[in-house]
Amino acid sequence: MTKKQKKNLTIMLKDLNKNNVIHIPVLKKEVIEYLNPQPNTDFIDCTFGGGGHSFSILEKISPKGKVMAIDWTPELANRVKAKRLIVACGNFADLEKIAKQNNFSNVSGILFDLGMSSWHLEESLKGFSFQKDEPLDMRYSPENPFTARKILNWYSEKDIEKILREYGEERFSKKIARKIIEKRKEKSIETTFQLREIIKMSTPGWYHRRKIHFATKTFQALRIAVNSEIDNLKKALEESLTILKQNGRLVLISFHSLEDRIVKNFLREKAKEGIVSILTKKPIIPSSEEIKLNHRSRSAKLRVAVKI
Repeated sequence: MTKKQKKNLTIMLKDLNKNNVIHIPVLKKEVIEYLNPQPNTDFIDCTFGGGGHSFSILEKISPKGKVMAIDWTPELANRVKAKRLIVACGNFADLEKIAKQNNFSNVSGILFDLGMSSWHLEESLKGFSFQKDEPLDMRYSPENPFTARKILNWYSEKDIEKILREYGEERFSKKIARKIIEKRKEKSIETTFQLREIIKMSTPGWYHRRKIHFATKTFQALRIAVNSEIDNLKKALEESLTILKQNGRLVLISFHSLEDRIVKNFLREKAKEGIVSILTKKPIIPSSEEIKLNHRSRSAKLRVAVKI
């Protein structure tokens, strides 16, 4: 990269940060180290979000290398334009289809950062955060017909309990589900604060005094259910290996045990089949310094494999 190109990219990144386009990318140094992007190679970022990882990769693969980034949320996919960056609005479960539409094949690396973008919590107004009083939507895409409100007001007690238990690993899933059914008979559950209060009433006092907020697991479970995150991840992982070239790197960052289990088991299975070689015997986690700078990185786990 020439001095002029570096200067232009630095200016572009500063402008994007100034406008809150880029959030703080988790494990950025480690992602770049393991992806090992070289000049004039192509990469896919399956979870564009704020764009921090994508632009870090772009800097390394100049002058001709390209990044195809995917995001299911139109507001995120459509607000950034840059040379050599192709942003596709879509679900990464359709990875093969999206890659084909954009003439991407035999790529050198694919990144999955499964954490939710800061934008969804702070600006989307879709009820992802229990800290703000917002409608219970939780959809990444407006094309998705399901919402958290529909689950809470239409699903059976048994189905709600199952969602909270399996997707949130919530120990009080039965009590919370029972209270949801009880309260929705009085009036429809419409907002995040209504739900937060129901969870509080359903759980013991000591549960409210932990470091992890008592509503965290319920909100996580509903978000996963609304967006079919587990099924989408499993499909995308399989498709990623058809696009990745030999010796290409697959880098995955997960943020809760359910995701990490899926990623770990997938890589182990493919390693047994002789399709990949796992480069991280144990997951890479953020340093204490990174956690201080970005508290949301605290639960991140990075796993890496190379296609044989």
